[in-house]
Amino acid sequence: MKKHKLHIWVFILGIVSISLFSCSKDDPKDPGPNPAPGEGQNGGGEENPTETGIDFTAITDTYYDVAGAENVYSWGLYNVHDPSIIKAGDTYYSYSTDVSYGSEIRPGIQIRKSKNLIKWSFLGWVFDGLPEKGSQFIKSKGDDPFQSLWAPYAMEYNGEYRLYYSLSSPTPRLSVIGLATASSPLGPWTEKGLVVTSQNDNTVQTNAIDPTVVKTPAGEQWLYYGSAWDGIYVLALDPSTGLPKNPGSKGTRVAQRGFTGGKINGNIEGAEVIYNSDFEKYYMFISYDWLQTKYNVRVGRSDSPEGPFYDFNGDNLNEASDNIPMILAPYKFNGHSGWQGVAHPTVFNNGKGQYFIAHQGRPGVDSYFMDLHVRKIHWTKDGWPVVSPERFADVEQSTISENDLVGTYEQIILGYSVVPGFADEQTSPDFQTSISLELNADGSINGDSANSWTYDAPWLTLNWGNGFTDKLYVEYGRDWENNIDRTILLTGLNNEGTAVWGKKID
Repeated sequence: MKKHKLHIWVFILGIVSISLFSCSKDDPKDPGPNPAPGEGQNGGGEENPTETGIDFTAITDTYYDVAGAENVYSWGLYNVHDPSIIKAGDTYYSYSTDVSYGSEIRPGIQIRKSKNLIKWSFLGWVFDGLPEKGSQFIKSKGDDPFQSLWAPYAMEYNGEYRLYYSLSSPTPRLSVIGLATASSPLGPWTEKGLVVTSQNDNTVQTNAIDPTVVKTPAGEQWLYYGSAWDGIYVLALDPSTGLPKNPGSKGTRVAQRGFTGGKINGNIEGAEVIYNSDFEKYYMFISYDWLQTKYNVRVGRSDSPEGPFYDFNGDNLNEASDNIPMILAPYKFNGHSGWQGVAHPTVFNNGKGQYFIAHQGRPGVDSYFMDLHVRKIHWTKDGWPVVSPERFADVEQSTISENDLVGTYEQIILGYSVVPGFADEQTSPDFQTSISLELNADGSINGDSANSWTYDAPWLTLNWGNGFTDKLYVEYGRDWENNIDRTILLTGLNNEGTAVWGKKID
């Protein structure tokens, strides 16, 4: 019961925070939902199909000049929170929470598109306001819904596009996940029904927001959802409809957080689950902690969509403990204010075997800005995902030799400190900052023969005299902080499951 009450307070705090970004009203320039393919204007930081090069200097961390709702078609990758990305043909579509920096914005779930995952065009909204079925459910329980839709999930199944939306209210845990379908990723969308609901009562259940769906090789579909309260739940769907296989079912819990001194270690929400056929496993990417500061991504994996999901150490995510690896967390390279709030990811494949993770990033200089980040995912030999330390810039890849690796790097070890609580307690992003790393031509590290490195492309192994071993994927990528088009990037895990990042600077 104590835990239940705590979760209620968590939710209240969450609403207060999210409302800062998602207040809504109709915009007189609103073109309405269901944009036609190709609709959308081009400007700084946006996709331009006729453009042959990309001016990366136009992609800035902050965007005061285009922040207002009146500039919505100049937003590009700005004002993105909780994205869900799919690929249809040669185009990526992003669906995201109703947010805007410094201004009110109408509800409806924002749609963007991109050909290259770098520059994006704002296209419009899924709904012309709040979906009726979801709104009616909340009104039937005695409250009015928030004027914003959160955390959608989009997918394609047998030529039908399905979009699961989250709608909540000021009443704690009074929320709903609903389904709309369309024959095109741009709509028009038709509400099909409610998938799962939660109420302010004494039942043990999580909050019905933050949906994601996985399709199994056998054709099953499973929906995962939840925020705070009782963690992350899984629920069987009817693949033919996208609605629950057993109407009224709330599902079962598959993941929760740990506690310190009787206080929960922080929020858990925003799950994303994929099936990777290379390893024949289901991977659950979960968001930990407060969305504006310490927000970070953990991963567990399972042989079954119903779980149990296990972490790097073989611990069950459904036990009352925190789990690793943490593959993405607030970080700060030299010469930059850092990025925080880097979670609630969408994970997708480009159709050619390359996985990506996309999420919002809030610059350290002002955490109310929300930029869409896309990064490459690589997989360790034993099947754990690792994330690029830099945003995707489609840098040309070529052979990297041992001689190329010799030099000086900035290295970030993604450490973590538990700060039990939520917004009031987790006020610091706990940036993980860089330290110097030198790979010497004689095979030593930092000039110390007790430390050594070896290279078997694309994997670099760092053997440390203190017993740690880092296995890092090597590739070329952009150094965004120093505006350098091409340098060597490193990402991987050490033997204790801690993520290690690096980029060559000299």
